[in-house]
Amino acid sequence: MVSSNPDRAYHHGDLRNALIEAGLAALEAHDATELSLRALARELGVSANAVYRHFADKDALLSAVAAEGFRRFAQAQRDAQATSHTDPVATGLGYVRFAQGHPALFRLMFGRFTRACDSAELQEAALAAFGQLLEDSRPAGHSGPIDEATMLRALARWSLVHGLSHLLLEGQLSFFGAGDKQEALASAVLQASGLGPAAKPTTTKRPAAQGRGKRSTKISS
Repeated sequence: MVSSNPDRAYHHGDLRNALIEAGLAALEAHDATELSLRALARELGVSANAVYRHFADKDALLSAVAAEGFRRFAQAQRDAQATSHTDPVATGLGYVRFAQGHPALFRLMFGRFTRACDSAELQEAALAAFGQLLEDSRPAGHSGPIDEATMLRALARWSLVHGLSHLLLEGQLSFFGAGDKQEALASAVLQASGLGPAAKPTTTKRPAAQGRGKRSTKISS
């Protein structure tokens, strides 16, 4: 219920978080272009001036909403990993589910707005989410700095699940199965891609040295 007092007091920081939550809720029904600071102010029962004390403009709010989106996205990936014993197909499905469940937020997070935004909060949240993908792409038992092979593996996995998510969002795969069949299709695609855990580093065994003075009986070709 909207308060009859548009200037009701909020504890310090509460209004900012309330606006972010309201922005996230608005994106469940509308695209980011339709989001309005004044509409959110009316919904929360505060004046427009109170909103502008926390966010200078709509872009400032959208950057905070996108940052929170990345934090929730990363948590969803961690949850999928925890319940699947680090099965990459399961975490890939978690990625697809997030996109399907929050399409407007997903487009905001991975669209032009985020690339052009210079918000430190947003950049930190996005990098943390990618950092988790890098960690998940390490070979088992491997630690230390991220090497090129791990980076490329992470980019390959990201390209696969992100492209699949967008194809599903845009209805491009509806010919292959609609509605409740979409997740089964996504799972089949991920399985068919060969997506799997990185192989453990192997050590090459050197052949036993031949005795000194002994000639090899191997015939060279």
